[in-house]
Amino acid sequence: MTDAPMTAQAASTATAGDILSRQLTAQAGAFLRALPLAVGEVGARPGSAAAVPSSGTADLLRAVRRIGGLLHTFGAVFEPGWAQESRTELRWLLNLLALEPGYVRRSVRLLGAVDSLSGTDPEGTGMLAGHAGAPKARALLDRQLTLARTRAHSTVLQELRSARLHALADRMTLLVGEAPLLETAGGRASAVLLPQAAAAFTALSASAQQLPLQRAATPYGGDGLRRLGPLPPSSPAFGQAVPSARVAPAGADAALAADDAPWSRLRILVKRARYALEVCGRPSSELDELDAVLDRHQEAADAAVTAATAARTPRITPATAYVLGVVHADQRLEVEAARYAFGRRWTDLPPGLDGWLEIPPAEGRGDSPASRTA
Repeated sequence: MTDAPMTAQAASTATAGDILSRQLTAQAGAFLRALPLAVGEVGARPGSAAAVPSSGTADLLRAVRRIGGLLHTFGAVFEPGWAQESRTELRWLLNLLALEPGYVRRSVRLLGAVDSLSGTDPEGTGMLAGHAGAPKARALLDRQLTLARTRAHSTVLQELRSARLHALADRMTLLVGEAPLLETAGGRASAVLLPQAAAAFTALSASAQQLPLQRAATPYGGDGLRRLGPLPPSSPAFGQAVPSARVAPAGADAALAADDAPWSRLRILVKRARYALEVCGRPSSELDELDAVLDRHQEAADAAVTAATAARTPRITPATAYVLGVVHADQRLEVEAARYAFGRRWTDLPPGLDGWLEIPPAEGRGDSPASRTA
């Protein structure tokens, strides 16, 4: 395995502990600077958030992801109990901070889909133009997502004042001074860190090989919904308006969840590989692009679930249920489009760490918007 990549970040005599301590000090410092800004931003907004997190929240999320990813990939050189506890608390904060902006992005995506499908523009008329259920479906989605966002906002406000957050901040303060490293961290950086970074890329490659990329090899993947396996014969088709129940069959829900699961796992592995490559001194715009594609995949899949859930609302009209079914299908097509985009990029990329480290630094500076915010 190549030794050279670490030389851009540290002298050849640097230890793994030197590299990791510098990384953790920088990210913990970013965490502590961004935390009061993020708390102030959440407290200042009256139950709503922007689709893109404000600067303080975005910086805090960026630091949390990188510290958590570093502790996962290079966890073998840290005190195990401390590393596991830190990762648990960072994951809690990450999920908490992402909750409200996630609902906002979902609202923008779904309401935009209804408007596009029911509107008329220079490119043509949407398939739901003039449909009686479109305004009601839009109002229902808006109402449900606004309520969910308000509840999330209240939860975030409460937790950001909790002793748990103060304890995590204290943990980050101590991390700036000295990380709890094991004796193995005293080894040469390339000898200790590169094998662990390589393991992150091995896991990523193995996960990608298990994906049905051949199924996603065409730009229009609408028939992907027909390849999830048969549904029970007694189950009505999704979106079919029937008097007793206008709901998605449980079998269809389970099939879609199982189909999305490996892609969600892959998204996490891409992020870990990104952060591992940053520790090696070679951030990559290619990985940034893959990460952005899988973020779109996740958001479209989540939006589809929201549309399906709204379609189960009691006492809605058949017309409203039909529109929600169309919006659900529209978001599933977005899922297929993201898979197609990933497949086109992935096939041209190296399978392991050595290949990524050979990419010239000028081509993988990591200065894309995704690398600065995610």
